[in-house]
Amino acid sequence: MREPISCNNLSKSAMKHHEHRTNIPAVVVGGSSSGVGKTLVATAIMYHFRRKGFTVQPFKVGPDFIDPSYHEVVSNRQSYNLDAWMMGERGILKKFYKASSGADVAVIEGVMGIFDGVSGKSDFGSTAHVARLLNAQILLVVDAGKTGGSIAALIYGFINFDKKLNVSGVVLNNVGSSKHLKIIRDNMRGRINVPIVGVITRNSVLELRERHLGLIPVLENRRIAKKKIISSSQIVSKSIFFSKVKNLDVKKQMPLPAPSSGISHEPVTRIAVAKDKSFNFYYADTIESLEMNDAQVVYFSPIKDNKLPDGTSGIILGGGFPEILADDLEKNHNMKKVILQAAQEGMPIYAECGGLMYLTKNLITCKKGKTKKSKMVGLIDADTSMGRRLTINYTEAENRSEFFKGISKVRGHEFHYSQINSIDRDYHFAYSLRRGNGIHEKKDGLVVYNCLASYMHLNFGADERLGKRIVELSRAYSRQ
Repeated sequence: MREPISCNNLSKSAMKHHEHRTNIPAVVVGGSSSGVGKTLVATAIMYHFRRKGFTVQPFKVGPDFIDPSYHEVVSNRQSYNLDAWMMGERGILKKFYKASSGADVAVIEGVMGIFDGVSGKSDFGSTAHVARLLNAQILLVVDAGKTGGSIAALIYGFINFDKKLNVSGVVLNNVGSSKHLKIIRDNMRGRINVPIVGVITRNSVLELRERHLGLIPVLENRRIAKKKIISSSQIVSKSIFFSKVKNLDVKKQMPLPAPSSGISHEPVTRIAVAKDKSFNFYYADTIESLEMNDAQVVYFSPIKDNKLPDGTSGIILGGGFPEILADDLEKNHNMKKVILQAAQEGMPIYAECGGLMYLTKNLITCKKGKTKKSKMVGLIDADTSMGRRLTINYTEAENRSEFFKGISKVRGHEFHYSQINSIDRDYHFAYSLRRGNGIHEKKDGLVVYNCLASYMHLNFGADERLGKRIVELSRAYSRQ
């Protein structure tokens, strides 16, 4: 397994990114755990600076698809993931400085608790790791809702756990009353020299809807979601004392030339990407990687569309929530037939998680004690069933498939409640997992015709060969 790169052992290439970095203020919004309100606080900070006329560049630590969509609503700018496991430290630095070009301030939302990383042996891949790498200050968000003075002990522990971290302020969420706040302040006084820079009072209006995989994707109801996110961000921004946050003196930067649209030449192929309420888990870097390799990316809906976009020579079926809209997917017989026929004709298809589920014969769900079997595409001779047990891992695999020819190792992550049942023993798997569960017995990536379907999610920005290879396969198909 590739060892994590020490901040002290960065290559000359990585150090160049340090030396020529964009000199803009950066703040990391970290939490004591998941569910404490990091997204609320992060979007509130973005809203505050955007309202003042500044250009805000948002980021998300870790392998999250949904939180970045909330950032984009407020910032009106593409949010990017900073994931040390998949991208490496050099990849994080490169992405941070490139994406921040032209921005006035960077706001980075952390993942889980500040020190939660890839394993318990170190904080590699954690919010703390990324904050140290970027030399950025951290605002610690804690949920004070079910505690009084004891929250001071928790805050003290987070501030002193790693002296190298610059925890510059504390945001208290779910404060019940002025009396509650006084108890917390009294217990912090004389023990903690980091200021309280935000007090968010308990307010059910601020609660963001969640589902079994986290927040509800914005794409499921953009109008309502946008209104809710903007409203919550506006309210919370008034609860943050920005004057108390040190080193966050934001100034307008010199305007830079507009970045290229991605495609540098005439498109060499057309790749259809499923994007609707059911499939919307895509890294921005993945789409941009396809475009940088001269592919034209077009979107379609497996729920609403009856056919693929004209000229399609490759298909990508990303993750999402096919189990929520299984009835709608089942009813679209035309699209299922079109995708099955495309696969049988050798069109390259790349599917991840929800896309894998869609390609099986049936998707079995259970609602209110009743089991429902919905017919899917049927390319993969197996069924998908929803369970109650969450599979969540970073993954590392050896690739044995021609689909990603020349790429021997891949790193990604898996995050699902489903499982694939009744898999034929004769099926070929692309990946042998060194880390993670995969589909069956530490194997992942079912290969059928010219299709690869896996539980593992990949970020094409982490390895430029991934997007290049899919474009090559699609271009080859278009020439047949």
